Amino acid sequence: MVEVELDVQDYFLESSPEEALNSGYLDARIPPETWENWFNRWLEVLHADLPAAASYEIGLRLTDDIEIQELNAAYRQQNKPTDVLSFAALEVELPKSAEMSAAPLYLGDIVVSINTAQRQAQQQEHSLSTELAWLVAHGLLHLLGWDHPDEESLMQMLQQQVILLKAISIDIDIEY
Repeated sequence: MVEVELDVQDYFLESSPEEALNSGYLDARIPPETWENWFNRWLEVLHADLPAAASYEIGLRLTDDIEIQELNAAYRQQNKPTDVLSFAALEVELPKSAEMSAAPLYLGDIVVSINTAQRQAQQQEHSLSTELAWLVAHGLLHLLGWDHPDEESLMQMLQQQVILLKAISIDIDIEY
């Protein structure tokens, strides 16, 4: 069984409580326990893509357009908000040692803009929680080395996201 230690930071709720209340975010907010269950299920599905470890650690930050724009400008030189950013911790081959396999393996951080997710959920005509799951699944795939430099790899990644969402009982229709 795959286990994940998840650190969920809800900056959107902390920094914009009035906006969170007015936007309906509180009704759609996904509790940390649900995120943890979803990540455990996703990592079970993705076990072939995982580096060997007893457990894994991931950071998830839910934020607003202002903060994600700052991060996007600093790390991707794109001074605009985006929906999801991933900061993978595993960029090189890992040394194999008994000590390392006993501690949780840090995979990296995923940052999602609630503002952008809300707009995209409305455009796609599905719930905010579905959009958040979609974006976080995309971020997780990036943490595990997936990328989409061309149309074919993007289609493979989108298909994998559909599989991940189905694994947590979210049925999503996307057009490829």
